[in-house]
This record gives sequence, structure tokens and C-alpha cells, in this order.
Amino acid sequence: LRGSRVLLAGLGGLGAEVAKNLILAGVKGLTLLDHEQVSEESCRAQFLVPVTAQGQNRAQASLERGQNLNPMVQVHADQDRIQDKPDDFFLQFDAVCLTGCSRDLMVRVDQLCSKHNIKVFCGDVYGYYGYMFCNLGKEHNYVEEKPKLVKPSSSDGPEAKKAKVDPNETTMVKKTASYCTLKEALEVDWTTEKAKAGMKKTPVDYFLLQVLLKFQTDKGRDPDPLSYPEDSQLLRQIREDVLEALAVRSDLLNDDFIRYNASSLPHFYFKS
Repeated sequence: LRGSRVLLAGLGGLGAEVAKNLILAGVKGLTLLDHEQVSEESCRAQFLVPVTAQGQNRAQASLERGQNLNPMVQVHADQDRIQDKPDDFFLQFDAVCLTGCSRDLMVRVDQLCSKHNIKVFCGDVYGYYGYMFCNLGKEHNYVEEKPKLVKPSSSDGPEAKKAKVDPNETTMVKKTASYCTLKEALEVDWTTEKAKAGMKKTPVDYFLLQVLLKFQTDKGRDPDPLSYPEDSQLLRQIREDVLEALAVRSDLLNDDFIRYNASSLPHFYFKS
């Protein structure tokens, strides 16, 4: 961790929270990448930019407070558009975190990083709904802490026939996990028997995410409470198109998946 160089794209509310956690954790270096300017909404959504920074670049405006969280971490600001970055730019990092990015961009970066064994994390927040995807590679090794099994001894008496779990002692167990790419995760063939069998275990959130990513691709932005009538109608149409294209039940997402609450933020919830 202390030797890791991390790229964080997007300094909105989610990005600022991720930045804070990475800096406090003590990574070697963190690059904040964002071409957007600080707006009044930015000041309300994240805590790294001061209210006096409106009109400035979000990455640059987040730099001072971010650096002050941990002087031992090398924090840098990059004001370029992530879409304009060449492939070589991403290869200098050990991990890449993408927030608020489009589907096509996330797929592109994930495919590239997967080939070079670079960890990838993607996420976004839409009102009270959010998602996170991670790709740690085809062969990710890690250890898991588990309670230690204590073998019975002859002094334990006749009842001690089986190994017992001692909650006060733990042991580290080596494990390996394999992660798929984002492209594979989003392009599941739901007509196969294997996919159909796993449908009941698949959260309806997965299909909601497909709808929101399609909205973002088509409109170039997230759903906006200020344009609720237009956006709600478009979301319903996109829902029908997405579910039909995926060849899944048309009633997976009913009209209740679009909700706005009293805070004027889009509130998405789902029924199975």
C-alpha cells in the first residue's frame, strides 16, 4: 500500500471521499485528475474544495486540503480531460480509480489496465443509488483471517472428539480470486442456461445500472432533478430498450425505479 501510485479521476462527492481515504491510508502517490470547474454544487457535494474556489479547476482546488490530510503522501493535480489521455499515461500507476466516467471510457481504461496487471476501481452515485466495480486481475492473491481450529488433546476428556474453534486465536489463510473485466460484466449473455440459472441471484441493481449508463451515454450527463419530466420519460424508454436488448423480463424494473425525494435529489429504488 505504501508503495502504490494511484490515479483518481473525478473530484465530485464520491471522488473526494475516495481521495480522503487513500491519502489517510498512506499510499505513496495520488494523482487527482479532473478537467471540470468548481461550481456551487461542487462546494456542497465535496469537502476538499473551499467555497472561494468557484470557477477554478476541481483537481487543483482540491489539492491543498487533500495534501494537508497526510504530508507523507505525494498528491498531484492534473487538469486534463481523461478522454484525451493516451494509453501510456495509465501505465504509470498501480491502481486506477474512475468516478463519474462514461461506460465507453471505463471499458477502455479497464481493458488496457487488465492487460498490464493494473488494478481498476469504478464507481458513481446517482442520488441515493450507487455502484462499485473492481477488477483486481485474473489471479489475485490475498489472505483471509479465520478463527483457528484447536485439535483436542487426551486431557480434554471423552467429549473432546472434534476440533474446536478458538475465537481468541486466528490464522491467515491464503486464497486466490479471479476477476472479470468490466466489458464482460456488462455484456453477459442472458439467453444462456448458465446466465438464466444465475438470474435469481442477480440484484436488480445490475439492470438499473445498465439503464443509467445508457442514459449517460445518450445525454452526456446524469439524470437531473431540474429536468424531471423529460428525464423520467427518457429513463422509461431507455429501460424498455435495455431490458429488451438484454433479453430479460420487461418487468424487472417498474416505474417506481424513478423517485425524487424531498431533498430534490434523484432517488432510485427497486423492486424485484
